[in-house]
Amino acid sequence: MIIANYYREHLRFQKKRRIMKFILSSLFVVLLAQGSIAQNRTISGVTFPPKLDVKGTALYFNGCGLREKYTLDLYVAGLYLESTTMDANKVISSDAASAIKLVITSSKVTRDKFNESVKEGFENASTGKASSAEIAKFKSFFSAAFKVNDEILMIYVPGKGVAVTINGKFKGLVEGLEFKKRLYAIWLGDKPASAKLKKGMLGKM
Repeated sequence: MIIANYYREHLRFQKKRRIMKFILSSLFVVLLAQGSIAQNRTISGVTFPPKLDVKGTALYFNGCGLREKYTLDLYVAGLYLESTTMDANKVISSDAASAIKLVITSSKVTRDKFNESVKEGFENASTGKASSAEIAKFKSFFSAAFKVNDEILMIYVPGKGVAVTINGKFKGLVEGLEFKKRLYAIWLGDKPASAKLKKGMLGKM
């Protein structure tokens, strides 16, 4: 009887030990994943921090990529979300705070060329709605000449719309979720500006 009880207790101890080892190993994996997410990401000389604070709202780095054309590196773009995801449709349609950060990496990206590509992007997008007046207002934010390392931040604020800053200076806001959907679809929609860039922003590369 004593031997049988000892054997049962030994089995319970071994089972608990295996469970604890599994929990600790799982926790270790989670901590490793969080550590990798928390690191800065640098692409084409541009560093994206792991988090942006937008008026008290924490937005987390989701992914980034390089916009190329022929042999030129034009700009890099990073996506920041409240909750990271690889689902493009979710990002586009979500009414949660988010941001797209663009950094110009080539002197070939002029104001006029940028606005022309934005106009084309709005035309190709099939999600959301953007009136000609809204598109014109958005393009008016980019009236100054572009320089290498210029930083454009497009921030979606729920209940308000898309605010634009350039090098930290507020340029204006276009109201509405529907406009945000159309704008984000330029990079994340069915006909994105670059398929490779879309994958990068969604963290698939």
